[in-house]
Amino acid sequence: MRTPLQKGEKILLVTHPTWVSLAGPALVALIFSIGGVLLIQYFNYAWIISLLAIIYFLIKFFEWKVNIWVVTGSRVIDETGLLRHFAKESPLEKINNVSYDQNIWGRILNYGHVEIQTAAQVGATDYFNVHHPKRLKDTITQAQTDLENYKAVHQATQMANALGIHNIGNSYPNISAELEKLYELKQKGILSDDEYVKAKNKLLDN
Repeated sequence: MRTPLQKGEKILLVTHPTWVSLAGPALVALIFSIGGVLLIQYFNYAWIISLLAIIYFLIKFFEWKVNIWVVTGSRVIDETGLLRHFAKESPLEKINNVSYDQNIWGRILNYGHVEIQTAAQVGATDYFNVHHPKRLKDTITQAQTDLENYKAVHQATQMANALGIHNIGNSYPNISAELEKLYELKQKGILSDDEYVKAKNKLLDN
């Protein structure tokens, strides 16, 4: 991957287009390579045909190799281009929905189309001929869940620190929302100061 990672960012998945996309170039290269070998007895430079066929396939292979989709803990990166580099990023927090579909051949050979609906103006982003599309979809969905949980715990930690509590652990993804509810009840007078403190301490296992 040529796109630099941000500090602390980890790669969760790297996937390519299906290997089926190489079948056509491989067949063309094979036919011309064999043809060049057969013609060499008639033309001294017929080997050039075989050489060009091999070069053609290698170019297609490396184009396939650098055409990747990468899922990290914060974004989805679409990279293409052998000599030129194109990269498009979709932040996980901007993704509203991820779906995939496969035709009959896609189900047999395990490739398909993945669509990402984002909150950006461009709308949907389409990835075609993705190898193992369900794995890409599931990885993005899980990464979104993990990111939301991390943010919730981080917010809860900040709130707990502000309240003078410094040990809430990492097993309470919804603790921030619960603390906010308790504080709102206290502000509205529904909970007394003592009731608020008791409820807060019980929530935080303090």
